[in-house]
Amino acid sequence: MEQTLKRYGRRISILGLWQPGQGFEYALAQGGFKGDSYLEVMDWVAQKAAQTLAETGRITVVVQDNGSLHKSRLVQQQWSRWQEQGLFIFFLPPYCSEMNPIETQWRQLKGHEIAGRMFDNEYDLAMAVIDGMEARSTAGGYALKRFIFNCT
Repeated sequence: MEQTLKRYGRRISILGLWQPGQGFEYALAQGGFKGDSYLEVMDWVAQKAAQTLAETGRITVVVQDNGSLHKSRLVQQQWSRWQEQGLFIFFLPPYCSEMNPIETQWRQLKGHEIAGRMFDNEYDLAMAVIDGMEARSTAGGYALKRFIFNCT
């Protein structure tokens, strides 16, 4: 599920995958996630799903809202490949984001870890988000992993 944190028209977007009580994986993008960056993260998730499927026989299910990126033609073309890797996408009913527990995590991050702070630039905001995610991980006792885009 993607969440956007804005500052004067510029933003940092975070895409997160949360397994309550176990772990939180996320990626940050300046501006927003586009088709290629979203696919890069989801391919990473699919690789991990394939490993889980091979080791345990369990599939991986990702719950998403109905954002246009999540259902774009480019993304839909990947669904069967991801399913072969053991990754299945489940969509919430339209306008029901409150049904997704990750929304609570985003509210906590915004309302506690970065609330009331001003940032001079996107880098400072991104670092505050990273620090906030680490603080939430420590307090919640779960593993945290950040996806870092390959910038070569």
